[in-house]
Amino acid sequence: MSNRRYQQRNRAFVLSGLGIALLIAIVLSPFASSDPDGLDRVSEDLKFSDKALEEQPAQKLPFHAVFDEYAVRGVPEQIATPLAGLVGTLVTFGLAWGAGKLLVRKSGTPSDDSLSEE
Repeated sequence: MSNRRYQQRNRAFVLSGLGIALLIAIVLSPFASSDPDGLDRVSEDLKFSDKALEEQPAQKLPFHAVFDEYAVRGVPEQIATPLAGLVGTLVTFGLAWGAGKLLVRKSGTPSDDSLSEE
């Protein structure tokens, strides 16, 4: 199989996965349960939620004001959660893609081992 065809198949695979992830994040997120997640539920059951820090470290992050409780502030409630899912999926994909580009060496590039043998 040629290198170009291999790249096209990989691109199609990655874009299909991204499309499925976006579909799930946008379409299914409004149906997510409003019940507390596992950690919140345990803290409520064991009565240590009242001992939580007033100003949590995550609240100091610059994007915390925009994304809070899995929704985007300042937009209508019907689209706040799907929009947060869309942005979160794209940011996660972008970070993973960027890390992959940085960490995977291009084919044809000599490795460090082959340079040290010369």
